[in-house]
Amino acid sequence: MTAREAEIIELIRKEVKPALGCTEPIAVALAVAKAMEIIEERCTHEEQGWRMEADYDIKVEVSGNILKNGMGVGIPGTGMVGLHIAAALGAVCGKSSYGLEVLHDLDEASIARAKELVGQKAVTVGLADTSHKLYVKASVSAGDEHCASAVIEDNHDNIVETCFDETVLTSYHGNETSEGTADQKTTLDYNLTVREIFDFASTVAFEDIRFILESRTLNLALAQEGLKGSYGLRVGHSIAQEANREVFGKDFLCYAMSLTAAASDARMAGCTLAAMSNSGSGNQGITVTMPVIAYSLRYGTSDEQLARALLLSHLVAIHIKGYLGKLSALCGCVIASTGSSCGLVYLRGGNYEQVCAAIKNMIGNITGMVCDGAKVGCAMKVASSVSSSLQSAVLAREGICISANDGIIENDIEKTIRNLGRIGSVGMQNTDNMILDIMVCK
Repeated sequence: MTAREAEIIELIRKEVKPALGCTEPIAVALAVAKAMEIIEERCTHEEQGWRMEADYDIKVEVSGNILKNGMGVGIPGTGMVGLHIAAALGAVCGKSSYGLEVLHDLDEASIARAKELVGQKAVTVGLADTSHKLYVKASVSAGDEHCASAVIEDNHDNIVETCFDETVLTSYHGNETSEGTADQKTTLDYNLTVREIFDFASTVAFEDIRFILESRTLNLALAQEGLKGSYGLRVGHSIAQEANREVFGKDFLCYAMSLTAAASDARMAGCTLAAMSNSGSGNQGITVTMPVIAYSLRYGTSDEQLARALLLSHLVAIHIKGYLGKLSALCGCVIASTGSSCGLVYLRGGNYEQVCAAIKNMIGNITGMVCDGAKVGCAMKVASSVSSSLQSAVLAREGICISANDGIIENDIEKTIRNLGRIGSVGMQNTDNMILDIMVCK
């Protein structure tokens, strides 16, 4: 393995990881769990079950985008939605060492206790005064004696500050190394290009990337659970139903749409299975992988072919996301399905130019789909994105590509990607504010 290959794999491992539950409320649970652990350590609370029995108050302050994405999404195993129950679960049973799987030890007793805390109004959630798109500050008070806090910024598992009784214990703002992250390098610091991503995915040793197949293990399990039909809007289940064959048919497009949407159905409705996330989002991880996995299942590919296609899909999404930031007004499905379109081109024998064509076709098609929060309705956006992903891939393989005369498309693929990033991160800022205002005032 070359030094550059190791660097790119480092980026993949940082941005592609298992996550249990929607990552915005999970970030809240993680911050609360860390604050609780500080109180345990500093106050020598060693008795069994202390966190289940103690009385404490939890105050959570979040950025607007965290609030938007946490208001309507199901929290695993609870039958409830929102940041309040996520925070309470983080206090009762969360373990910060699990990262985005902070609620891994969830059980009926901890769910019941968390619901009690919410019912007792022991948890408050408010907007933070911050310029960060992704920001969580969780403060936990044990009686009138002690208080601990933890702050997450910019990445869902990036704990940048911890305090006890107003004394700063750790602070990792800026470029310093922080708990739970390898370093503070941003995606753009890796200086990727689509050309390098394609070459890397095509040539890196299979043994060095075999780990990416865990995406198939986790996300396919979610899809199969969602197909049972008991989650959310049952989008995937409805597409797959025999009764709807007259509308949807039995072709690969409907197969890919049903599998991908079913995984989103399950995840958004609070399924207790973990997803393999991409760029801090489980839904993006599902959308970036499941169409590619569906192709492999339907038409048969080797594990090596699938791994290389998944690698390409993941990396293209990570690369584009670098220009947008973790949270924005642009729906993440746009980016994720652009990645999956590239993976589909690759599995169909496509070359670099055709991968670029797929990206341009996607950007020229569904740019502008807004994010109005994480919720069960996301499965419909996922299904629509999968349709566009396959359409763009098929056209690209036929040598059809949106031209530079059209809209925001440029001849240079990197300029085209930067244009998308500017629209999502800068151009749609007022849209983001309006969406949040509408949501909180309903």
